[in-house]
Amino acid sequence: MPQHKSAWKRMRTSAKQRTRNRAVRSQVRHAIRTYREADPSKKPDLLPATISKIDNAVRKGVIKDATANRMKSRFANLANMSQKASA
Repeated sequence: MPQHKSAWKRMRTSAKQRTRNRAVRSQVRHAIRTYREADPSKKPDLLPATISKIDNAVRKGVIKDATANRMKSRFANLANMSQKASA
């Protein structure tokens, strides 16, 4: 256990950040799962919501910018492929 007052504060701060980060990461994972399991014709409609959740996680510092860009690129490619397949 922490001995100094600043260490106690840091412990409280870390606990708050951990709960916030877990909630945001869970929302991102849920959005990704919803997007992947969606009907191919609905994927282009779900893409903006999924990208918004990813961008929100980046803004809060939960995931890195390069990771988010890679995810968004892959989802955009999936949406384009599903559009081509349905056409």
